[in-house]
Amino acid sequence: MTSTDGAQGAQSAQKAPAKDPWDLPDVSGLVVGVLGGTGPQGKGLAYRLARSGQKVIIGSRAAERARAAAEEIGHGVEGAENAEAARRSDMVIVAVPWEGHGKTLEALREELAGKLVVDCVNPLGFDKKGAYALRPEEGSAAEQAAALLPDSRVTAAFHHLSAVLLLDPQIEQIDTDVMVLGEERADVETVQALAGRIPGMRGIFAGRLRNAHQVESLVANLISVNRRYKAHAGLRVTDV
Repeated sequence: MTSTDGAQGAQSAQKAPAKDPWDLPDVSGLVVGVLGGTGPQGKGLAYRLARSGQKVIIGSRAAERARAAAEEIGHGVEGAENAEAARRSDMVIVAVPWEGHGKTLEALREELAGKLVVDCVNPLGFDKKGAYALRPEEGSAAEQAAALLPDSRVTAAFHHLSAVLLLDPQIEQIDTDVMVLGEERADVETVQALAGRIPGMRGIFAGRLRNAHQVESLVANLISVNRRYKAHAGLRVTDV
């Protein structure tokens, strides 16, 4: 190659169009596991994704509880013990209570190796003044997950969703945006695409995992909003 050829090649590369941020992958064939799928948030996400046609397996510490919840949800959802749900899934949503977050993930390190993990846990405390954010030693629940699961691809999303709305069969669509954080663009876009499977919902890239703390913490503010206005508030990101 001559120097002229090299210059022309570099010029062509510079002129290559930027990737459309809304050009997201097809995730309809992925199996989604939901750890903590018997709790309100996990159960609501499982219901909405299954209702949209996604194959969903909900996990619980007790397989019988998971199977009972899956039967209640319907739409082809299966229930299994957490380890089995993790093994059988392509991507896994972590929706366990904050108090059990670390121990649950540590116990599933092998089963979650190589998986795309979506952490939606909000570290919160409660007192007579209401909800307030906790700051984990690692910085956030998502960063704790990344530290505990070195062989997994950890992202953060689905923090600001109302379980009441998710579980209400009379509501056809959930009009809200989902802030998605992660280190690899392909992983973030996969989670964005999964969020977009739920009618009315969009997944929006919101930075790397080091920015997860303020996203998780915002739930404390939304709880305050909901209590004052008797609402089920979510988020919309404008101008995107």
